[in-house]
Amino acid sequence: MSELAELKKKIPTQVAVLGGGSWATALVKILSENNVKIKWWIRRKSDVEFIRKYNHNPSYLTDVAINPRKVKTYSKMVDALAGVEYIILAVPAAFIPSTLKDLNKKHFEGKKVVSAIKGMIPDENLLVTDWMERAFNLPLGQTCVIAGPCHAEEVALEKQSYLTIASPDLSLAQSFSNLLNSRFLQAHAIQDLYGVEYCAVIKNIVAMACGITRGLGFGDNFQAVLVSNAMQEIKIFLDVVYPEKNRDLNSSGYLGDLLVTAYSQFSRNRTFGNMIGRGYSVKSAQIEMNMIAEGYYAVRSIYSISRQHNIKLPIIEAVYNIVYEKANPMLEMNKLKGFLK
Repeated sequence: MSELAELKKKIPTQVAVLGGGSWATALVKILSENNVKIKWWIRRKSDVEFIRKYNHNPSYLTDVAINPRKVKTYSKMVDALAGVEYIILAVPAAFIPSTLKDLNKKHFEGKKVVSAIKGMIPDENLLVTDWMERAFNLPLGQTCVIAGPCHAEEVALEKQSYLTIASPDLSLAQSFSNLLNSRFLQAHAIQDLYGVEYCAVIKNIVAMACGITRGLGFGDNFQAVLVSNAMQEIKIFLDVVYPEKNRDLNSSGYLGDLLVTAYSQFSRNRTFGNMIGRGYSVKSAQIEMNMIAEGYYAVRSIYSISRQHNIKLPIIEAVYNIVYEKANPMLEMNKLKGFLK
């Protein structure tokens, strides 16, 4: 290797992380394991100041130690974006338009944008990558998405974890994967950006369905049938909306991500659904959780898209009816039984 190449190898990659939640905190921890300098934007100035003083996020994953040599926190987004190579979006999808409202396409020129968001832009029924392309004229070849199976809480505990990075530009996905690989995490690259992104959205809706059935008192047997049927619904949806010959839905970026979200105690969408099944209203469940369940917003978008394409998705429809049409959860799940095999 030449002297110049050796020098470049030693220069840290500059990355901006936008968002102060649990997944953003986990990503900061993961990136800190490698030769990366992180500029971390957090909305609340009090959290920024706390992290600068105590090297811990006071609101999420509070036990994670933040490395001050590698991480600098910012309350002004434009300062966090200056001079970075990668921008990681890690705020809830519903807040993306308001979070980025003061930016323009110049802020993204020459930068790679990574979506760590597993949701859709409400009302517009757009994936985050599509919204970024429309709002900032950002080419899909400059974007990639992060998929699981991986929960922030297990990253905090340094449990062995895996991530899937998807981009139409496989070299971009591979380069970003290299920034994430560490002693407790492995990332691999694929090109199916839309397939991975849609699957990540739908699996949150399925996790809500699993939570609802648990809250109603259904057991493991029913959940196994529910999840296996959900995988079939994902295939039906993707085959119509974005078909891809070489897509392997049995791999970890699809099936694995679905399973961990459907079954894990750390799944906020499953928790949200469980509360609905136990009789909470949507509003009261949201207030008590104090976290965003992406599936709540996503189910309306996926339901709308499926109607446009005349796709029959019984699980999606059941969850939509429960959370938006205020259908009785037990009656809706009893009706769903007839569609499951």
